[in-house]
Amino acid sequence: MSKKENRTYSRRLRSSYVTSIISISLVLLLLGLVGLLLINGSNIKRQVMESIGFNVILKENVKEADIYQLQKILDARDYILSTEYITKEEAALETEQILGEDFIHFLGYNPLPPSIRVRLHQPWANPDSVMMIEQELEKYNSIEEVYYKKSLLYAVYENIRQITLIILGFSVLLTLISVTLINNTIRLSVYSKRFIINTMQLIGATRRIIRRPFLLRGAASGFTGSLIALSLLFGLVYLLQEEFEGVISFKDYDLLAILALGVILAGVVINLISTFFAVNKYLNIKTDKLY
Repeated sequence: MSKKENRTYSRRLRSSYVTSIISISLVLLLLGLVGLLLINGSNIKRQVMESIGFNVILKENVKEADIYQLQKILDARDYILSTEYITKEEAALETEQILGEDFIHFLGYNPLPPSIRVRLHQPWANPDSVMMIEQELEKYNSIEEVYYKKSLLYAVYENIRQITLIILGFSVLLTLISVTLINNTIRLSVYSKRFIINTMQLIGATRRIIRRPFLLRGAASGFTGSLIALSLLFGLVYLLQEEFEGVISFKDYDLLAILALGVILAGVVINLISTFFAVNKYLNIKTDKLY
């Protein structure tokens, strides 16, 4: 082979390698977006569910000391995220802001009782748990009733459940597409070197020796592609947070670190497995089938 042919062949190999890296990077970016979708979807679900709560309506004759004591008891419960004591005056002010008029002046007195506004941790923010908590709280003598909109709670819970299933299904589909695309990229890359594999076999190289450089290159391609994908991914995260602050948030850095590690591992492992089977295919194929 002449020097010119050598240079041409080397240039084609480099071009093929670069194309493979770019393809793997874009597919791993898609896989990373799936992870971001799951993380942010989980965060939004938690925020929505933890915004759901109920009001503990207190009896008129309850002393303030007893109210604070009850609030401390509620704060100690594992299922309660936060409590807020609402006095009669604060309740009247909130109602006035909602109605847009001074209803106390019209009625001549404040009919609103004091209450404690309760927010629940996500695992307990569902209709069944709220019903059990309601039954428990109604045993206290100082509590008149536990008030919440049952229809709204059921509607929110059911909608979130359906959206979660849709997101999970969409994520599984995108993951399968990503794995398939990486596998096809690796198979095409190995296909272009099928004659090299055959030549190595003819000179007596063992299957392990033939596979080793392909596996090492596959792992390196996966690692390099994952780093490029993560650079693009975190750049996109930064832009999304800047543009949609308050709507989209990716501030759970522990989960983002796990996501980054997952993308790197996925890139390396998927490349290794795909390369292993692609090389094995041409190790087992007859020479006349290579053409």
